[in-house]
Amino acid sequence: MIFSFYACPRPAIYRSGFKCSKCNKSFTSKDIFLDLTVTSGTKEYSELKPARTELFRSPLVSFLYERGWRQNFNRSGFPGLDEEFQMAQDYFQPVAGGMLLDVSCGSGLFTRKFAKSGSYSAVIALDFSENMLRQCYEFIQQDDTLVNTNLALVRADISRLPFASCSIDAIHAGAAIHCWPSPSNAVAEISRVLKPGGVFVATTFLSSPRNNPFSVEALRPLRQIVGPVNTSYNYFTEGELEDLCKSCGLVNYSSKVQRSFIMFSGQKP
Repeated sequence: MIFSFYACPRPAIYRSGFKCSKCNKSFTSKDIFLDLTVTSGTKEYSELKPARTELFRSPLVSFLYERGWRQNFNRSGFPGLDEEFQMAQDYFQPVAGGMLLDVSCGSGLFTRKFAKSGSYSAVIALDFSENMLRQCYEFIQQDDTLVNTNLALVRADISRLPFASCSIDAIHAGAAIHCWPSPSNAVAEISRVLKPGGVFVATTFLSSPRNNPFSVEALRPLRQIVGPVNTSYNYFTEGELEDLCKSCGLVNYSSKVQRSFIMFSGQKP
């Protein structure tokens, strides 16, 4: 199902829904976000994703992500939220005023910054984790400066983006691509939904990173609470990331590297 999606003011989006024009399947927003996954509304069918994906659907991980977990990324060279946001804003300058999609948004760390910036006509926070979206909504509710922003929350699969081709101006993926089950499928979908001239910006850990927050040692405290945690994430070299973007049809590849941190960008021709 692919929708021509337009974000609505926050109070309105949670009272709305969508219907597929081809199969007439309805998608509602009864759970504070629009669930646009293929399995939305199913009663007897469930589908498990890889352990690294299921990990972030945990209420505990969703709660901890913005309360200590994300801060550990600086050990791998991540410069910090404010600087990362400004770096992304610099890349997004050519599409200022357009619609921005923050994929794998987690608890909405960057979603909120993009929405507050006033640089975009609308901001969509997208994640596969229901609990991350609930945590995102909680933080939004606590911030009065976001009341009148054009902001919507959507649950969807990164490899099955429910948006029309050439409909999004900017797509951001903060510290996410290493968690995706199929990065090549995901980037191909990102390329599909970007408008001509649209910009994709992402951050991740370069391959064999030291002091990685997803390493065996870094995850030890979490394993003691929630049990065994699968640490098989996708790490790439800078050359592999450039090749991935180009193979999915993106051009004007650019990157900035700091130790194991990389921010890279590609543009739809």
